[in-house]
Amino acid sequence: MFTPLETFIAWRYTRAPRRTQFISLISAISIGGVALGIIALLTILSIMNGFEAEMRERLLGMSAHLEVKARHGPLQHWEQVARELAAHADVVGVAPFVDRQAMLTRYGEVQGATVLGIDPNRENLVSVLGARMRQGSLAALQPGRFGVVVGRGLADSLRLTVGDDVTLILAEPLRTATGMLPRLKRCFVVGIFEAGVQEYDTATIYLNLQDAQRLFRLTDGVDGLHVKLTDAFLAEAIGRELFAGAAPYVVTDWTAQHANLFRALQTEKIVMFVILLLSVAVAAFNLVSTLVMVVAEKSAQIAILQTLGMTPRRVLRIFMTQGALVGATGVTLGTLGGVLLARHVEAIIAWLEATFRFKILAPDVYYISHIPAQLEVSDVALTFVYSLALCLVAPLYPAWLASQTQPAEALRYE
Repeated sequence: MFTPLETFIAWRYTRAPRRTQFISLISAISIGGVALGIIALLTILSIMNGFEAEMRERLLGMSAHLEVKARHGPLQHWEQVARELAAHADVVGVAPFVDRQAMLTRYGEVQGATVLGIDPNRENLVSVLGARMRQGSLAALQPGRFGVVVGRGLADSLRLTVGDDVTLILAEPLRTATGMLPRLKRCFVVGIFEAGVQEYDTATIYLNLQDAQRLFRLTDGVDGLHVKLTDAFLAEAIGRELFAGAAPYVVTDWTAQHANLFRALQTEKIVMFVILLLSVAVAAFNLVSTLVMVVAEKSAQIAILQTLGMTPRRVLRIFMTQGALVGATGVTLGTLGGVLLARHVEAIIAWLEATFRFKILAPDVYYISHIPAQLEVSDVALTFVYSLALCLVAPLYPAWLASQTQPAEALRYE
């Protein structure tokens, strides 16, 4: 397609003379439309990548990479299993847990919650709960005191603060001679945490492991072990390696625990990519109107070229080359602009917020109060390839129309 003669003529047609500067303006608008569409596409994809990475980091900070449970009933002799796991080179920490459901009530307000019994000393090896404390400390979960650490959202809904008491209603009732009675336990709030994940902040409380074992009648057993690894993305492989053929255990990695969330985020990203790519397609097909006007304006010159021996195939190449030049310029400018904007979008938004004194994401409303961005090479490559393909398809009809020009008809009134 890009032979010297056709390229030279296409370049001359793109740089329209003074009397037809309107065509040059339309070409510039087409280039700008393609570039703006690509800039928007790359920026939005980068922001979505940033939010996904931020959500993954917060989830992995609060949940373990691997969860080991007994196939039937509580996990007995968990200390031995924990020692065997800790001996693996890729295991950073192991902590026992009790995971049950209960309800909290205070002054007539009732809220369902997940009760997690933990060992405060071991928990710091597998999660960042200690670093997420906003009031109190994780060390205050002493055995026998029945202190609880609650999430910020749960504390707000029940109007709790450190030192308040709250009643825990257990799911297993108490059987008496007079019938079934609910089991109640008075607990005291010793800390409030904020994980930045709704699942934890609004529906999770932490209790000392020994207190949880007493409440749920587990004696020395636990519901399972949380395991943290050196690399979260090796969780599935290491889980199979550690428990290959281990029938008494059930191993779940973090990708399975939060599969629906990350699948939804990936689906949203794909849908957004398609929607924004359609805007690039609209801008790319503006090239059709530009080239149709060029063909109409240059019909006499096309006829002269044909009388000089230029074949319809070479005429088609001229206008395909012109469309490719305009489209490639827009795609290149848009890709460069999109990469620059995506890499500096956080700084730009921070400057806008400081200049106009407003917050796009208010910290008292949203868990993520800033707009993160993470540019991925694969997104840039896919955007460049698909956009360039659209810009190469758009000139097909105008180029074919030019190749069908009849010299006698075009020169009749010249």
